[in-house]
Amino acid sequence: MKRRTQLGGRTSRRKFLSGAAMAGAAMVAAPSVVKAQGPVNMRWQSTWPSKDIFHEFALDFAKKVNDMTGGDLKIEVLPAGAVVPAFGLLDAVSEGTLDGGHGVLVYHYGKQTALALWGSGPGFAMDANMLLAWHKYGGGKELLAKLYDSIGANVVSFPYGPMPTQPLGWFKKPVAKAEDLQGLKFRTVGISIDVFTGLGAAVNALPGGEIVAALDRGLLDAAEFNNASSDRVLGFPDVSKICMLQSYHQNAEQFEILFNKPKYEGLPDQMKAIIANAVEAASQDMAWKAIDRYSQDYVAMQTTDQVKFYKTPDAILKKQLEVYDEVAKKKAGENPLFKEILQSQIAFAERATRWEQDTVVGRRLAFDHYFGQEGVAKEL
Repeated sequence: MKRRTQLGGRTSRRKFLSGAAMAGAAMVAAPSVVKAQGPVNMRWQSTWPSKDIFHEFALDFAKKVNDMTGGDLKIEVLPAGAVVPAFGLLDAVSEGTLDGGHGVLVYHYGKQTALALWGSGPGFAMDANMLLAWHKYGGGKELLAKLYDSIGANVVSFPYGPMPTQPLGWFKKPVAKAEDLQGLKFRTVGISIDVFTGLGAAVNALPGGEIVAALDRGLLDAAEFNNASSDRVLGFPDVSKICMLQSYHQNAEQFEILFNKPKYEGLPDQMKAIIANAVEAASQDMAWKAIDRYSQDYVAMQTTDQVKFYKTPDAILKKQLEVYDEVAKKKAGENPLFKEILQSQIAFAERATRWEQDTVVGRRLAFDHYFGQEGVAKEL
C-alpha cells in the first residue's frame, strides 16, 4: 500500500509538472501571437498645412501616443489636403477613409451649428482652459457624444489644447468702430460667420492654407486665422501690416482629436487609456509650447516684418457680444441641442468665472510695474 501511494505521488507530481510546463509554454507563446499580429497602424490627416505650428501640434500628439505604446500603436499624420480637403475631415474619419484626424470642432459647423459652441464665441467670460474644464467635468463630453450621434457621425472626439484669445484679424487699416467692418470681404469660421455677418461683413469661410492667397488676390479685404506663429508662417505679414488684437469671436477655442469609432473601439483597453492620458499630456504641452512660440513670433512680426498691432476698441468688443447674443438666441430657437449645450455652458460659466474674477489677481498692474515705461525689471 505504501509503495502504491509513493508511486501515485510521483505520478501526480509528473502530471502537475507536465501541466505546468504546458501552461508555461502557452504563456510564452501568447506574446508571440500578439507580436505576430504586428502594431496597429493608423493613417490620420490634420486640417493644417505642413508648415503651420498646428500641424506640429498634431505630430506632437501622435509622437506621444507612438512613444507611450512602445510602437504598438503607430499614428501617421498627413497635412491638410493629402487625402481630403480640410473641411472634409469629419466625413473622412466617420466613413473610415481616415482612421483619425486633428482639427477644430468649428470646421464642422455646416454639419451641426451647435458644434461651434466648442470655441467659436465669447465663452461666457471663460477662457479656453475653462471651457475644457466644462467639457470634462461639467457635462460637455456627454453632450458632444450626443451631438455627433444626432448627425450620424461615427467618431470618438477628444477636445484638447486650449488656445489663447485670437486676434480680430488682419486689415488694410486699423478698425476704429464697428461700422468699419460693414461691407468688408472677411474670412472667419463657425458661428463667427453669423457674428461678422451681423456686424455687416461679407463673410467667406476658407481653410487656413487658402486665406493669404485670397487676400493677395483681393478676394478678401480682411481675415482672421488664429495666432502669431500660424499667421506669420502662413504669410499674413506679406499681404498686410495691420493686425487688430483681442476679440470675442473666438475667445475660448480648442483643438479636436478625432478617431473613427469602430477603429477606436477595436483597440485594447490599455491602449485607450494611453490615448486618454496622451490627450491631456499633449493639451498641456501644447499650451506651454504656444506661449513660447507665439511670443517669439509676436516680437519678430514687429521688429522684422514691420507689422503694427492695435488693440480692438472696446466699442467693437461690446458690439460683438450684443450680436453674438442675437445669433445664439436664434440658433437656440431653431436647434434644441444648441439650446441644451448653451444652457449647460452658462450654468458652469456663471460659477467658474465668478470664482476666477474674485480669486485671480489681475496681472496688468504687475506687468506695468516690471515692463512698463517706468518698469523696474531692469533694476533687478
